[in-house]
Amino acid sequence: MSGSSGGADDAHTIKAGRRTVKISRPGKVLFPDDGITKADLADHYKAVARRAVPHLRDRPLMMERHPDGIGGKPLMQKNAPDYFPEWVRRSEQSKEGGTVTHVVCDDPATLVYLADQATVTVHRWLSREHRPDHPDLIIFDLDPAEGADFEDVRWAAHRVCDLWDELKLPARLMTTGSRGLHVIAPLDGGSDFDAVRDFAHLAAERLARQHPDRLTTEQRKADRKGRIYLDVQRNAYAQTAVAPYSVRAKPGAPVATPISRDELDDPGLTAQRWTIATLPDRLAEGDPWAGLSWRGRSVRAARERLEALEE
Repeated sequence: MSGSSGGADDAHTIKAGRRTVKISRPGKVLFPDDGITKADLADHYKAVARRAVPHLRDRPLMMERHPDGIGGKPLMQKNAPDYFPEWVRRSEQSKEGGTVTHVVCDDPATLVYLADQATVTVHRWLSREHRPDHPDLIIFDLDPAEGADFEDVRWAAHRVCDLWDELKLPARLMTTGSRGLHVIAPLDGGSDFDAVRDFAHLAAERLARQHPDRLTTEQRKADRKGRIYLDVQRNAYAQTAVAPYSVRAKPGAPVATPISRDELDDPGLTAQRWTIATLPDRLAEGDPWAGLSWRGRSVRAARERLEALEE
């Protein structure tokens, strides 16, 4: 698949924004079943950078690195190594008993450099570095039961979107590239993680009560009984979610891809609908999130509306 020349040890350079990034061992195969190389991964991240970087800017990241390919043990890395170049921006954040120095991706070159480091998947915080305790995103992860039909996930996403309409939260949808869908809403950062998570739990419980045969908030898989799990656990300090246009470490190299609400009605939609190979056609169709407002909304106001519905 790769357009790079030479063997695994030959260098390969990519112009990304104002910088030229050297890709070491570009021919190294990261996806053995598909022949997808590190150069292919870097080319993907260069191609999506214009759309991906705005959704990463100012956010601490976690890198999911696969130096031995996706068949090897992944390295889930939060700390930026000392050898990363100076131009890769860092952000020091608190953790229990100390701090972590995260990478922040504000430009295309950083995204391509992370690919050179065999970062297959980029995971982002739901808050920004300057107000780490106050998220400006809320995410519902719709997680299907093993062997479930994706139609159930599409149906569940409609139910979450309908509730968001009632609560005046704008819904943004994305395939995860793994199993389910994310329903994302922009927040104004006026509430801390505790308040956001409490609200998310209340909203999820309302949906599960309304549709007890199809939706659940049960964390234990054994208790879900084939229902779609409304996972709100990511709405917490230092938790991460897969970033838009990130590749997943799965055969075929599926990509987490933004979709429009209308696409929920497409019976061909799946979590792994788009891959590194097919995403260029998708990009050519235009951005399904273009023109949608990302103005943050108040969790306090949304909770008041939710409590009014409960009454």
